[in-house]
Amino acid sequence: MDEHIWATVARLKEWLDESNPAPDRTHRTMRVLKLTEEIGEVAQAVIGATRYNPRKGASHTWHDVEQELCDVILTAMVALRTLTPDAGKVFAERLEHVASRSLP
Repeated sequence: MDEHIWATVARLKEWLDESNPAPDRTHRTMRVLKLTEEIGEVAQAVIGATRYNPRKGASHTWHDVEQELCDVILTAMVALRTLTPDAGKVFAERLEHVASRSLP
């Protein structure tokens, strides 16, 4: 994955660390839990895009769903970087593992 992306993720992680001087173990826990919040926002956007809630109607678009999915990916990347400074390597290895057992 592009080194610029992981460098940006590292900068975001540092910014978050500086913005909240909690202990490292708190950062780890909260950044993993933040994924749940972001996934909930994806669900809310899908419900809004499909007009599944008649009370709210079309409250979101599929573009909103795309943006929320990007937030999930970014949040996961920051959480992974919080767990290990080798986040890029860990991700690349996992991607290769999943691809090797899934793709012909």
